[in-house]
Amino acid sequence: MHETPPPTPPGPSTPAGGPPAAAPPPSAAQTEPLAHGLKQRHLTMLGLGGVIGAGLFVGSGAGIAVAGPAIVVSYLIAGALAMLVMRMLGEMSAAMPASGSFSVHAERALGRWAGFSVGWLYWFLLVVVLAVEATAAAQIAHGWVPAVEPWAWVLLFMVVFTVANLTAVKNFGEFEFWFASLKVGAIVVFLVLGGLAVFGLLPDTDPVGMTNLTGRGGFLPNGWSGVVSGVLTVVFAFGGLEVVTIAAAETDDPARAVGRAVRSAVVRILFFYVGSMLVIVTVLPWTAQQAGLSPYVKVLDAIGVPSAGQIMNIVVFVALLSALNANLYGSSRMVFSLAERGEAPRGLLKVSGGGAGGPSGQAGGVPRRAVLASVAFGFVSVLLNLLWPDTVFLYMLNSVGAVLLFVWALIAASQLRLRARLEREAPEALSLRMWCFPYLTWLTLAGLLGVLVLMLTDDAARPQVLWSAGATALVLLVAAGREWRARRAGAEGPGGT
Repeated sequence: MHETPPPTPPGPSTPAGGPPAAAPPPSAAQTEPLAHGLKQRHLTMLGLGGVIGAGLFVGSGAGIAVAGPAIVVSYLIAGALAMLVMRMLGEMSAAMPASGSFSVHAERALGRWAGFSVGWLYWFLLVVVLAVEATAAAQIAHGWVPAVEPWAWVLLFMVVFTVANLTAVKNFGEFEFWFASLKVGAIVVFLVLGGLAVFGLLPDTDPVGMTNLTGRGGFLPNGWSGVVSGVLTVVFAFGGLEVVTIAAAETDDPARAVGRAVRSAVVRILFFYVGSMLVIVTVLPWTAQQAGLSPYVKVLDAIGVPSAGQIMNIVVFVALLSALNANLYGSSRMVFSLAERGEAPRGLLKVSGGGAGGPSGQAGGVPRRAVLASVAFGFVSVLLNLLWPDTVFLYMLNSVGAVLLFVWALIAASQLRLRARLEREAPEALSLRMWCFPYLTWLTLAGLLGVLVLMLTDDAARPQVLWSAGATALVLLVAAGREWRARRAGAEGPGGT
């Protein structure tokens, strides 16, 4: 299909040889060259379903094993941290919608080095994790159809979602809407069945009361150190909410859409996560849980739901495909935004014909080269995961293990700067405001630093922090080199010496 380069996007005035000028933030009226094919229902369900994945359905068992019933507190702490970060990100995205979201905000607040670093780190995170999701989904599908090898399933998934992302953005929105609807529906049904089981209202069940919450060592069987270990286990399950603010740029009214999505998502997600954990540790003793096994399956088996394992396999399968689709979308938009600002090859800027000005149902305004670049690295990651899962790919996975915390910290640092600038230059743009600014922002930064320190003291998590720190240092070094070359070029250019 015919491709046309996008118009030059509005952006900060950044001299080549110096720090970025304090340009006023762009208004919501300034548009991206991308199509506006996403609707409010797409964004709302993306926000709700974006973080409901295998980390919750399967990974939560590891958290329960270390924290006991107090895993509820661990999820409250981790969820509160994620909710504060999303509120800050929602504030900036409502005032300054952009396909690069927090990468654009970091550039405007802290300089080109920050936008470059956080954008590329997040892109790398998404394309590496994409391989884990594709491989895990392939293993489930292989169990259903053993005649088809896992590598063939991976290839099928990657091709299907690449095609979906190369066509109209509404296709991505529809995929995510129905994926998220199934996940949210599964959580709601689980909460209802679990609640009925707690009170003995299901056939062949007796009320369990508070026995499992207070017995077998009490609510804090491993003390507060268990709660802390639980936080380290579950905090990364909240990653993925950021894609909502990236997708908002492709709606008809980005400022309003992202505000509504953030408001509705964070509270409901906290309810789903904490509510699920409360049901699980109330229905069954915490000692019945095992790392690597879904606590949801154990509960459904215990209350007599037939074929509980297969039902949850279907839900986890959908969750993995949903995450794969969202990561491919998010990575393509992030690298497109980097190209817009001259931080990635400009060849990635071309969008498919039709553009943002065409009807939202058309396939125009899709950054196809950015999609192909992201999926190409995704294929490399998958290949490494299939061939060397315990060596090469493990190092890559460790190198992004703590990147989410670095991204969240830069979001908080950016919000500290931009909130003051917005209040001074464009207070009307603050349709969504961070609570108790700046105190909760500083508290969030302290919490993120605390999680990093705790990871360094944990033998299992330490390699992730060290490898992620190495990857971050490498990107920062590249960013510093680019800044130095830009300053040198500015000094040697017209008017230089």
